Amino acid sequence: MAHILNDILRYKREEISALPTTCAAPSDRRDFAGALASPGLGVIAEIKRRSPSRGAIAPSIDPARIAADYETGGAVAISCLTDATFFGARPDDLPAARNATSLPVLRKDFIIDQRQVHESAAMGADAILLIARVLAPAQLRDLLRTASSLRLAALVETHDEADIDKALDAGATIIGVNNRNLATFEVSLETAVRLRRRIPDVCLSVAESGIHSQNDLHRMRDAGYDAVLVGESLARSSDPAFALQSLLGGALRPTPAETAR
Repeated sequence: MAHILNDILRYKREEISALPTTCAAPSDRRDFAGALASPGLGVIAEIKRRSPSRGAIAPSIDPARIAADYETGGAVAISCLTDATFFGARPDDLPAARNATSLPVLRKDFIIDQRQVHESAAMGADAILLIARVLAPAQLRDLLRTASSLRLAALVETHDEADIDKALDAGATIIGVNNRNLATFEVSLETAVRLRRRIPDVCLSVAESGIHSQNDLHRMRDAGYDAVLVGESLARSSDPAFALQSLLGGALRPTPAETAR
């Protein structure tokens, strides 16, 4: 499965060549980090039409409707896939989702160039995803600086201990752990449990992939995560608000320590 990632990155480099160096960006930004830091385990709910590994998920999804449903269901933020070639996204998916909700929106894509950061700001994103594995240390540091200059939060995705060290050295303050193996696409929650101990408490932490049940949520909360990113199980639902409410189940109330944080 590793060839899929290589294909995506190869295509991204071609795609980037057509982007302007800078783009005009809206002045308003929603507080992505603040949303994740709110008491209790937060859910970042994802808008996703398809994936290279799973095929079609929700190809005819209405981003505005599902974003509003996610907010009703209790999400603290929205994640929106914006890659067209491999994930089936449409150009107005992220703007439509953001206009339909008051929640901060994360642009989830394969960002490897400064021009994509400017593009993210211009399309209205409040945060971007940076994948530590595909970025050199200096490249990650530069992208984080550019994001900060545009008042974009950055969720730095990691897959192992070396990725986390790279993220911390680059100055990341929001670190995600993806339970999906980039080489095999296999998913194991043990990855998030193991790697959480590597993330300093001063950083916000997000567990990604493979979270389908209340038991999974409890496990991630017990491991010490601030939030989880949930995608396919919600995107496939005919009633996303109910699906998210059922997943949360009222069982993830903040502890007194979290409330006082």
